[in-house]
Amino acid sequence: MKKLFVTAVVIFTMISCAEKTKVPVYAWTGGPGEATDQELAEKFKNYKEKGIDGLMYNGGHDPETYKRVGKLVKGAGMEFHTWVPTMVQGDNPKLPADLYAVNRNGESAFDKPAYVSYYKFLCPNKEGSFEFLSDLYGSIAAVEEVDGIHLDYIRFPDVILAEGLWDKYGLVMNEEYPVADYCYCDKCVADFKEKSGIDIKEVEDPSQVQEWKQFRYDLITNIVNRLVEVVHAKGKKINAAVFPGPSNAMKMVRQEWNKWNLDSFYPMNYNDFYLKGPEWVGEITKEEVTSVKGQKPIYSGLFICPNPENKTEENDPENHGLLPSEIESAIRGSMENGAAGICLFTPERMKPEHWEAFDKAIHADYSKK
Repeated sequence: MKKLFVTAVVIFTMISCAEKTKVPVYAWTGGPGEATDQELAEKFKNYKEKGIDGLMYNGGHDPETYKRVGKLVKGAGMEFHTWVPTMVQGDNPKLPADLYAVNRNGESAFDKPAYVSYYKFLCPNKEGSFEFLSDLYGSIAAVEEVDGIHLDYIRFPDVILAEGLWDKYGLVMNEEYPVADYCYCDKCVADFKEKSGIDIKEVEDPSQVQEWKQFRYDLITNIVNRLVEVVHAKGKKINAAVFPGPSNAMKMVRQEWNKWNLDSFYPMNYNDFYLKGPEWVGEITKEEVTSVKGQKPIYSGLFICPNPENKTEENDPENHGLLPSEIESAIRGSMENGAAGICLFTPERMKPEHWEAFDKAIHADYSKK
């Protein structure tokens, strides 16, 4: 009897240790499209079996969609966070045109967006923008099955594109160009002048005015922190996909996210976008963890290459990403530099070779370098 007891303790200890060494994993995904409940349940069960602990799920604006999908995700044993874009909004009768951001050329993102047609960014300085987002996130957070709200595009348009995207758009972005520099609407210009005494429209090179940069960092920070109160009032968590850094985030999209009152952060540490190898993921993770003084969880976002065999011939950087041989390095670098876990973009892009390398990496012990 004593021998059986000792054996049971040993087995229990081994299982407990194995569970402790599993890296927490989240994933960005979406739908449901035309998928049936059975099809969704099978997909989510597969994700859970592969080691994914929670989903950042993009399913539009309808709370009923999240109620339906949330039940299936929870049934598979995963957390369910609703991934809903924030400042980027398409045509919507609830959003008048004057709520959209205006660039330095005086052009509205509503009818003349930068880069791509969907870049219709709201101005974070308009009360109507906050009211729309407050109603949207409040209604989704009220859904019982929802564990948290996941913000995305919570920023200005990219005033500086990641270098890996320059060729795609035929640009060299070593400075801030007027067409991608937001927001110069009447309210932003007037509020900044009242605060600083500076008429930004009279400044020859606004990119050199630090107070103007800080003013816009603060606009995003303020709307985030107000949305935090809305979601927390529903008893739910709130987190966000952010640009790396926050050094890159501040320079590129005006995100000073280390000042946000979120519950956790999911920086998009997409090394190929920055023309870096997988070792860069660990380097930038260290900055991110340090920026929040280790007090908020950082989940390192990893960009997966959907067709590894064609990566060297693929011109579009958005089809680049981590090869199966690079998965371990990116996960190890993230965890050894203080990340609480990782987030995949996306499980649908993962090939069998990715999953094999991923399985080994998430069960390794990173407690000691």
